[in-house]
Amino acid sequence: MDIRELLLTDIMIMDLKADTKAGVLDEMVHNYFVKGIIDDEELYKKDILAREAENSTGMGDGIAIPHAHDAAVKKPAVMFARSVKGVDYDSLDGQPAHLFFMIAAPEGGDNTHLQALAALSQVLLDPAVVSALNDADTPDKVQAIFADAVGKKQAENEAQEKAEAQQDQAAVESDKPYIVAVTACPNGIAHTYMAEDNLKKAAAKLGVNIKVETNGSEGTKHKLSAAEIDRAAGVVIAADKKVSMGRFDGKKLTSKAVTAAIKDPEALINSILNDEVGTYHASNSDGEEASVDTGDTGWSGIYRQLMNGVSHMLPFVIGGGILMAISFIVENYAGGDKSLAFIFLNNAGNMAFAFMVPVLAAYIAEAIADQPALMPGFAGGFMATVYTGAYGGAYTANVMTDAKSAGGFLGGLAAGFIAGYFMKWLEKSCEKLPQSVAGMKSMLIYPIVGLLVVALIMFFVVNPIFSTINVWITKFLNNLGTGNSVILCLLLAGMMSIDMGGPFNKAAYVFAAGAFANDPNSHEAAMLMASVMVGGMVPPFATAIATLGWKNKFTKAERQAGVTNWVLGFSFITEGAIPFATSDPGHVIPSSVIGSAVAGAIVGALKVGVPAPHGGFWVAPLATNIWGYFLAVIVGAVVAGVILGLWKKNLESAE
Repeated sequence: MDIRELLLTDIMIMDLKADTKAGVLDEMVHNYFVKGIIDDEELYKKDILAREAENSTGMGDGIAIPHAHDAAVKKPAVMFARSVKGVDYDSLDGQPAHLFFMIAAPEGGDNTHLQALAALSQVLLDPAVVSALNDADTPDKVQAIFADAVGKKQAENEAQEKAEAQQDQAAVESDKPYIVAVTACPNGIAHTYMAEDNLKKAAAKLGVNIKVETNGSEGTKHKLSAAEIDRAAGVVIAADKKVSMGRFDGKKLTSKAVTAAIKDPEALINSILNDEVGTYHASNSDGEEASVDTGDTGWSGIYRQLMNGVSHMLPFVIGGGILMAISFIVENYAGGDKSLAFIFLNNAGNMAFAFMVPVLAAYIAEAIADQPALMPGFAGGFMATVYTGAYGGAYTANVMTDAKSAGGFLGGLAAGFIAGYFMKWLEKSCEKLPQSVAGMKSMLIYPIVGLLVVALIMFFVVNPIFSTINVWITKFLNNLGTGNSVILCLLLAGMMSIDMGGPFNKAAYVFAAGAFANDPNSHEAAMLMASVMVGGMVPPFATAIATLGWKNKFTKAERQAGVTNWVLGFSFITEGAIPFATSDPGHVIPSSVIGSAVAGAIVGALKVGVPAPHGGFWVAPLATNIWGYFLAVIVGAVVAGVILGLWKKNLESAE
C-alpha cells in the first residue's frame, strides 16, 4: 500500500495551535473526528492516552508518533501535524517535538496498512526527510516528500530482501562478532521498528554483525533460526511484552524495555561483547512465551507484579460486585430474596466475585514465574477464601462469607507472592536435572510440588495468621467512631487523586476492595468503597468546573476535554483528569487532592456506603445515603474546581 493512501492531505494540520502534549493529542483527535476518520472521539482518545501511559511515543529528533488501534476508527489513516515552535512531548531525547504523525488503525481487518506504517517509521529515521518536512508549508509538499522517500525506501528494502539470506549466512560464517536481537512492544507499530533500526545502526558503528527479529502488529518478521541463535555470541531482548524465550537457553542474554534499544542501543550490544550479562536458562519448554525481565527490581518489580494481579482481578470485582448490589435493589423493591431475579443476579454476582482472590493470586504469581506459577497461585488464592481450621484442621467451604474464616484478600496477596517466588526458585533448582527427566518438569514436578508446598504454607501459616489479622481489621472497622471514620475516608479519598491511577491511587482502591471482598455485606466496607469512589470522581469533575468557570485559563482543546470530563466523572473514570495533571501538575494535583479529601471526609461523617466496587453515579441508587453520596462528590468537586480556577494562571501570563 502506498503511504499516500493513508497520509491524506485534507486532514493535515500545518500549524498546530496547542502548546502542550495533552493539547496536541486533543487537537489531533478532534480533527480526526471532524474529518470523519473516527466516529467515537472519546474511545479513540482513551486508547491514545492508554498507549502514552505505557511509554511516550515521542521518538526523539523532533518526531512523535501517537497511535491507537480500536473500533472507533472507520478507515486507516495517518495525520501529519506540525508545530513550528515545538512542544514538550516527553520525548526519549528530552527535546521538543515539531512533527507529529497520529496513526489511526481500525480494529480487526488485514495488516496491509500496518506494513505501510512500519515503512513510515523507517522513513522518518532519515535526517534529510525530517529536515524537508520541517520546511514544508503545504500538505501537497508533505505528501510529495513522503512519496519520494517511501519510493526510495521500498527500493532499498527490495534490494535488501534479495540479499538478506546471503547476508545472514555470511554474518553467521564471518569472523566478526555476531549477535541476535528481538524487539517488541504491546502495539507493535512504531517502537518495535525504531528499536530494530537503531540496533542495526549501532551494530554497524561497532563493527558487529546483527540480525533483529521484530514482533510487531503484522506478526513476526526476520524470525531467528536455530543456526543463527547457536552462532550468536549473545542475545538482546528489547521488549515490553512476552516473546518466545525457550530457544535462547544457554545463551548470554540481556533483556530491557524496548525504549532502551531506542535510547542507547550501543550499551545493549556492548553488554554482550564485554561479557557483562548472565546466561539465560529457560524454565519453560522451547518456544513457549515467557515474560521478559525489563530490569524492574525491588519495589518497582513488586508493584508491577501486584498490578498484573489487580488488572486481571478487576473485571471479577466490578462485574460480580455490581450484580450482587443490583440484586439487593431487586430484593428491596421487586419481590424479596425469594424472587427468581434476586436469586439469579445474586448467584451470578457471587460466583464471579468468588474468583476475585484466586485470580489476583494467580496473576501475581504468573508475573513472577510465568506459566508454571499460575496454577499454584490460583489454588493458593482459593485456599485463602476457605476456612482451613486452626493449623490445618478440617475445613468447611464457606467461600468469602466471613472475615474470620480464612486468609481473605490479604491471604490471597500473600499466596500470589509465595507461589510466584517459590516456583521461580523451583524452576532454578530444576535447571540441572538430567535431560532424560527434563520433560517431567512442566507435567509433573512443577504442578505437584508447587501445589503441595503452597497448600502446606497456606494451611499451616498464611490462613491462621491472616485470619487473625482479618478479625482485627473487621473489629477495627466495626468500632470506628465518627472521627476515625472521617480521617480514614479522608485519607483514602485523597490518595485517589495523588497520582490518578498510579501506586497511591491503586493502593487506596486495593485496600478498600480488600475490605469489601472480606465482607461484602459490611456497611463499613461499603463506606470505604464510597470514599475511594468519590475521591476518584472529583478530579474529572473539578477540571470540568474549572474549564467552564475560567475559560481564559485553558486552551480550546482543554475546554473541550473539560466537557467530556462531566461524563467521565459521572462514571468514576479518574483518567479524564490526567491530561490536565500532565500539563500542569503543580496546580491540578494539589487542587484535586484537597477536593477529594473533602469529599472523603463527608462520606465518613455521614456514614455513606456504596456496596458496589465501581460505577460512579450509575450505582448511586445502591448507596445507603444517596443524598450524602451526591453531596460528597458535589462539594468536593466544587472545592477542587474553584481552587484550580483561582490558582491557575491565565494563558498569557503562563506563556
